[in-house]
Amino acid sequence: MTKEQVIEVIKKNIASNIDDIDTAAIDPQKSMRDYGANSLDMIEVVSTSMRDLKIKVPRSELADINNIEQLANKFLEHLNKANA
Repeated sequence: MTKEQVIEVIKKNIASNIDDIDTAAIDPQKSMRDYGANSLDMIEVVSTSMRDLKIKVPRSELADINNIEQLANKFLEHLNKANA
């Protein structure tokens, strides 16, 4: 799976959890907070994205993530470990 595909999964989950968001308008360089996400929205997006990707990322590894692209990189890292 490519980074772009991982970002698309995250975007789809952002759009389904935050009202009035178009996936095409989501910039991976921005944080979910920039789109009006609260803490519960972010937890739901991360959890649903991990389920969709069939990975498990420890919460401690998510603490330093500041934007959607960094989240995609972390997910991709775990996808690569799972498929190695």
